[in-house]
Amino acid sequence: MTEELTIRSERVDDVPFLMAHVKRMEIPRLLDEHFPTHGNWEGLSLGWVAAGWLSHILSRGDHRMNHVQQWAEKRLDTLSGCMERSVRALDFSDDCLSLVLRALSDDERWEAFERELNGHLLRVYPLKAGRVRIDTTTCSGYWDVTSDGLFQFGFSKDHRPDLPQAKVMLSTLDPLGMPVATDVVSGNRADDPLYIPAIQRVREGLQAQGLLYIGDAKMSAVGTRAFVAAQGDFYLSPLTRVQVPEEKLDRYLEPVWEGERALTSIRHANAAGERKLIAKGYEREDAMEEEVGEETVEWTERRLVIRSVRQARAAETRLQEKLKEARAALEALNERGRGKRRYESVAELRQAAEDVVEAHGVEGLLDMDFHVMSHRRRVRHYGDRPTRIVVEKEPHLAVEVNEAAVKEALRRKGWRVYVTNAPASELSLSEAVLAYRNQYIVERGCGRLKGRPLSLRPMYLERDDHATGLIRMLTIGLRVLTLLEFTVRQRLAREGTELAGVYAGNPKRSTARPSAELLLEAFNDITLVLIRERERTLRHLTPLSEPQKRILNLSGFSPRIYTRLCVQFSKPP
Repeated sequence: MTEELTIRSERVDDVPFLMAHVKRMEIPRLLDEHFPTHGNWEGLSLGWVAAGWLSHILSRGDHRMNHVQQWAEKRLDTLSGCMERSVRALDFSDDCLSLVLRALSDDERWEAFERELNGHLLRVYPLKAGRVRIDTTTCSGYWDVTSDGLFQFGFSKDHRPDLPQAKVMLSTLDPLGMPVATDVVSGNRADDPLYIPAIQRVREGLQAQGLLYIGDAKMSAVGTRAFVAAQGDFYLSPLTRVQVPEEKLDRYLEPVWEGERALTSIRHANAAGERKLIAKGYEREDAMEEEVGEETVEWTERRLVIRSVRQARAAETRLQEKLKEARAALEALNERGRGKRRYESVAELRQAAEDVVEAHGVEGLLDMDFHVMSHRRRVRHYGDRPTRIVVEKEPHLAVEVNEAAVKEALRRKGWRVYVTNAPASELSLSEAVLAYRNQYIVERGCGRLKGRPLSLRPMYLERDDHATGLIRMLTIGLRVLTLLEFTVRQRLAREGTELAGVYAGNPKRSTARPSAELLLEAFNDITLVLIRERERTLRHLTPLSEPQKRILNLSGFSPRIYTRLCVQFSKPP
């Protein structure tokens, strides 16, 4: 008798690698503890359903719920082996995933989960809580707007003011950019009032004092600064043009121009190891006093008056371009010809010139001389009138750049005032500037949240609780990415080596700072083949390449997280 054979293959790829990270972070256990399910819940627990969904999101770059069940159905043996428990495709149905999102939308339970997750990650990796960066981002979409809904019209960072949006406040831990607190609010909320609640949640979640909070100018509201100082923490942010108007900035710069203040040079090492000048500045101290609740808070604030070399050069280039365009537009007022307007008086010409100067933003930088010129014009004969020469008087404009005024304007360019209450012994002027320049860390997190692989935008959800739950779910995924990346980079830095073989088409190219996306991509095309006979199942796994083994070793994992898929899985009693 011939035995019937069934051959089936599963794309394994980066799923075991991702699941190993998820389990190390104990995400399934913590989710199950903080989000208990109804007694009628069947199959995988909520925590393991979320873990499988996270693997799908990070592996496929797609958060859509209706794609997960089909994805899981093609990987049941892989998922069962990674989770060490029986997995059904039905565990990832739309209904199950909706219940996960609804559970994660519970504010009280989410805050407790996030707090315990932070504590666990700080112990396991280990991480030092020192600097926290805070920033907001928005997610717009085609939603119906209700009076008290999450999706509202507001200032759009997606440059789509015509679409309703939700707003996300993200607080991340330096230097890896791992989220430690996530706030989801309606899209019409202003940023300024969101900082104090975010800082409170970070403090409770990290159980630490003396943290340095770094944010953009919207964090520099005096009430926020006073709140941070009152709690024994520190802040670093730039002041707005409203807080430091031009007259006040001139007072800060006067001792510099008079030669009474020496400037400190701030240098930064580039990729080649060269220390290049990026800024110059000095600092001054101001005594601050503000009401926080029913108490008066007094503290000393350092004001860092900094001139960025790059911004100064860019501002000079922009100003020279404006002057060139304005001068060309002013000289064009003198042109005569078909379609050109003729100005009958100096007053008309002056008004037109002032409009041009204002439109180009170069007031006070051009010297304009208005005068009347005699113009001889030949008139051809017409009918019985002979050819004749007529003398006409027309207003004329002569334009020159006021070099002294331009020089005065340029020396104001590139300056900005930063504020901090951190002592100079803990945060020098140079360290403060370099710390703020690393604000891209949180911005990169926002970019990952909205782009690949987390792909929050576009969001295919309509319910507010589902949207809130999804955003929180994706911030868990952002934690997975940042910790995966941080672990590998830290190990490479400790060894003083680089990782090769991860760039498609260039196997010799290496890097000491691989991104999480690059690491995951290196696990493409790993396949599990299952040959089922009547009484046994044979399993074969695509052999791991040397770069893949190297990544696993750098991450602290054994190749066994893949090879164990070849062992017959049996459900524990």
